[in-house]
Parts: sequence; C-alpha cells; structure tokens
Amino acid sequence: MYNKTYFTDASLPEELKQLRYIPTVPEFVSWIEEKWADRPAVNNLSEKYIYKEFCERIAHRRAFLKQSGLNKGDRIAILDLNSIDALELFLAATSGGYVAIMLPPQLPAPAIAGSCMKFGVSALFARPDFNDKVKGLSIKVHSTKDTSEDTERVAVVDKEEPAAIFFTGGTTGTPKGAVLPHRALMRGSFNGCYNGRDMLSGDRYMGLLPLSHVFGLIRSTMSALYTGAEWYACEDMKESIGKMPFIRPTILILVPGLCDVLIGLGKMYGAKFFGGALKTIISGAANVPPRIIRQFDELGVTCFSGYGMTEAANLTTGNLDVATHPTSVGKLYDGQEVKLVDGEIWIKGDNLFLGYWNDPVKTAEALTEDGWLRTGDLGHFDEDGFLYITGRIKNLIILSNGENISPEELEEPFYLMDEVKDCLVKEDSVNGNPCIAIEILPTPDYAAGKTAEEVQKGIQALVDKVNDTLPTTHRITKVTVRKEDFKRTGSLKVVRNQ
Repeated sequence: MYNKTYFTDASLPEELKQLRYIPTVPEFVSWIEEKWADRPAVNNLSEKYIYKEFCERIAHRRAFLKQSGLNKGDRIAILDLNSIDALELFLAATSGGYVAIMLPPQLPAPAIAGSCMKFGVSALFARPDFNDKVKGLSIKVHSTKDTSEDTERVAVVDKEEPAAIFFTGGTTGTPKGAVLPHRALMRGSFNGCYNGRDMLSGDRYMGLLPLSHVFGLIRSTMSALYTGAEWYACEDMKESIGKMPFIRPTILILVPGLCDVLIGLGKMYGAKFFGGALKTIISGAANVPPRIIRQFDELGVTCFSGYGMTEAANLTTGNLDVATHPTSVGKLYDGQEVKLVDGEIWIKGDNLFLGYWNDPVKTAEALTEDGWLRTGDLGHFDEDGFLYITGRIKNLIILSNGENISPEELEEPFYLMDEVKDCLVKEDSVNGNPCIAIEILPTPDYAAGKTAEEVQKGIQALVDKVNDTLPTTHRITKVTVRKEDFKRTGSLKVVRNQ
C-alpha cells in the first residue's frame, strides 16, 4: 500500500543527492545560507535579496529579539501581510529558539488581544498599518520593521521543541492552536520539495496564500526556500495576480478557489497572462475538482493535488498521477505510517504536532497514547495504493434507519461535473420530515445566458442523474441553486454549518 519511492522515482537522482531532511529551523537557515548563497531568495518588486543577504537580515532580526529581553521558548506573535518582514521575523523567531505565531491579518482588535492572552504571547510585531488594532495591549508591541545593527547566531534547539503555533478549526470547529515542533515543521517543508519534476532549477514562487495558514507558510514558502527558489512577497493578492505577467512564476501553490480565479483569467487573456513560465500548480486545503486539473491542462499547466492538515504539518499525501487518478489525493510522503480504523485515516510520524495549546482534552481526542493521529477523515485506498477521502466523521448524517452517510461522498459525483463550481450536502427537512438536501453553485460558464428557471431545471436534472445511482435512502430530495457564493473559511473551504 505504501510505496516509499513514489516521490523519489519522479525526481532527478542528481537533485535528490543535494537534498536532505533537516530536523530544525536553525539548522535549516544555516543550510540555505550556505547552499543557495548567491541565488535570488526574496523579492517584493522594490527590494530583492540573495540568500546570503536574506539570512544575514534574519540574523539582525534574531539580535533584536534577544536584545528585547525575550527568553528561549517565549511565544512571539507576528501580525502582518505576506511581506518580507513577516517571513524574516518568522525565521528569526524559529531559528532563535522562540515560538512563532502568525496571526491572520484580518483579525479584529478583540481577537488579537484574546489570542495574545490565550497563547501567553511575550511580544507582538505588528505592521505599522495595523497599529490601531494593537493599541492598549498589555504586552510589548514592536514594529515589523524593527531590527538591530548587531547579529545573533542561530540557537541550538531539539527537534521536539515547539517551533510554531497555527490556528486550526476546519470548516465547523472552534479555532484551536496546533503546536508544531521543529521536526514536524521541517518534515512538512521537506515533503513539499517534491513537485513531479526538477526541484532545484531555480523556481519562482508567488506567496499568494497567507503566511498565517499552514499551507501558505510551509508548502508555499518554506519548501520554496528549501529548493533554492525565489519567493515573491504578495502583500496585496489582487495586485500581485495582476503583476503575474511581469513576475513570471514557474510554480504556484493555491487553494481551489484561487485556481478558479486563475482559470478565469487564463480563459480571458490566454495562458500568456501567467507570464509564459508557469509549469506547475499544487492545489489543496479543500477538495480539488477534476475539472480544475483538466482546465489547467488545457492552458498548458500541470495541476497536482494532495491532502494534509495543520496537525500533520500540512503535507501528508501528494498526487503526481492526476491524469490517471484525478479524484485521489495521492500517496503518502515518507516519514509516516498510515492505517484505517473503522474507515478513519490514522497517521503516525515525525510530521505530527505536539498537541493543542493548553487543551489536553482535545489533544487526547486527536492523539492516541501510542502516537497515532486520528485525522477525523474517512477514506480508502485503491488497489494501486492511492488514497481517496470520502468525508469527515463529524459531518456524517444519520439516516432514519440508523445508517450513517457521508455528505462529502454524495458531493463527489457533482465535483466531476463541469456545470458545478461548488456544492454542499446537508441534512434538512421538507414539510417537517427529515431529508437530504444539496445546495449547488453553478459555474459561471454554465449559468451564462440562461434564465433562473433554466438553470434550476438543468441542475435538477444533474441531481436526478446522481439519484438514479443511489439507494432510495441516500437520495437527495431538496435542491437549491445558489446565486451567491458560499460562506468560506480563510482557506476558501465551504463552511459546512450554513
């Protein structure tokens, strides 16, 4: 079932010899400074630094942290957009032996104060634009521009020590703080190096996903640095996408919602809008419909999908064979074990988190005593060892006959349809009787030029077609066609309780 050579077989042997799993951030920062010294590292179209300069700037930041009176293990919060400052501070904190917390920039002032209190933050670095949000905090507040003329060496840390805390809560849960140790953060970053082609040729990334999200920080940023790529800071997503023809990215890390945006732009302006160099897109954090993979292929770009969660450092599986297994999330990265327990995916390995910050009850629910993570995801493997996600345990609908049904499993056939952009299956009622309902958001192409009645009739026909394949108890009996988008999480997943 688990093929340990799946990703290495797809990589160049001479490049594999140059990469190794580095278990701590301090070792990693020292390694990239020497390994990629003269390569372009970070760029925001007004400032650009090679790796040696970038790592020297991080050393100046580390000196400022030390001179601020912070102690090893202290939590440091960073409130910023996707800037070079934010990335330098994250790496300075984690390579200096502190614990970094990237606060989502959209948080209101009360939530920022509450987060600082919850995580026992010792210092907060805020973008000057956000000063109004951090007024009156009882902790020391610095500017994200603050640095020192001195430098400070990287700290010596154990791979089991906490490196960062990320917010996690999925599409229905209350946000929690997942504590990632160095070994997990770096295992996820190492796994992200595999992209189905040459890894060390000098890729250009755009940091479109928030650094406060594990997918944006690990796969879209740390993996880029691991492979000596150039990372473009995208402080304004809309503005950055508009500059794509100038930046000419070679690889993008996107959630499906952003994939749809780029596909629309590609259809409007042609593949030249991407800059002429884009070869690969890695998409995840939500279901990746096969139509996205196909539409990018038509634009000359390969789109790979995968599966991960914050508690497992983002990267658990990846699919390099989307042409033959378009609905699979792929195969397991190395450094992990996997098993199915009553259909639930359990994983174990050095990519797992330490637990939820100050929440032993939730931690015990997620982690077994012998180190397995109960993912809460339902799935199965095919005969070729490819993993398929069929739903979430907490989303199961209990039918009147006592049978459990996964709404995600009912949604799957609709994601195969070109007419459907997104959908949501849930329990509802008709005339006081419980039923299975679906809300469908049609693709703009399908709805264009049709009346509301025509769209409703067409969508109903799609539901009827799926119902014909289902047992009577599983059939969808209430259909709503949405005219507006679903409520979404920060990673653009559809919020289920709406």
